[in-house]
Amino acid sequence: MLSTPPAGSESPLLRARLPVREDNRIRPATPEDEPLLWEMLYLALFVPAGSPPLPRDVVHHPDVARYVRQWGREHDLGVVALHPDRDEPIGAAWLRLWAADDRGYGYVDAETPELSMAVLPQHRGQGVGTRMLAYLLRAADERHGAVSLSVSAGNPAMRLYRRHGFAVIGDDGASLTMKRLRGGQYSVP
Repeated sequence: MLSTPPAGSESPLLRARLPVREDNRIRPATPEDEPLLWEMLYLALFVPAGSPPLPRDVVHHPDVARYVRQWGREHDLGVVALHPDRDEPIGAAWLRLWAADDRGYGYVDAETPELSMAVLPQHRGQGVGTRMLAYLLRAADERHGAVSLSVSAGNPAMRLYRRHGFAVIGDDGASLTMKRLRGGQYSVP
């Protein structure tokens, strides 16, 4: 079921007057979701199988914290997935634009927002990430010419990103930068 969000909401997704996918339990992220995004940011940090978990305070390192700090800025755009039977968040995906002097790991340019996303471990592999990403990228296509991200080469989420049109455009040895052009098409130069 698709419905048009009410006018005047503070969410960038709602301001864009995009349809909300109520049947998939996906809603726009709001500034009030910042605490949730901190948790999702921690879960988005890839830890290879068999490695010890990262310390929880890693998200407060300036290079990582910038992905959530002061969520709700003018160009922030995000979605939250809710449990199918309850109004409990089970995942989030969000985009942020960066200035050249305040870059994220997947920075491409000042016009290309960078994607971050995570799903609670017990809900992975059930299509939650696919639904969130499809919705968010559809909204991004209305506003941006491309979306970028940074991902570890061993992260299983790479399959998801490739299915949604992302292609590797950079490799710094520790992570890959991927980019998707509007509409999901990308040809590697």
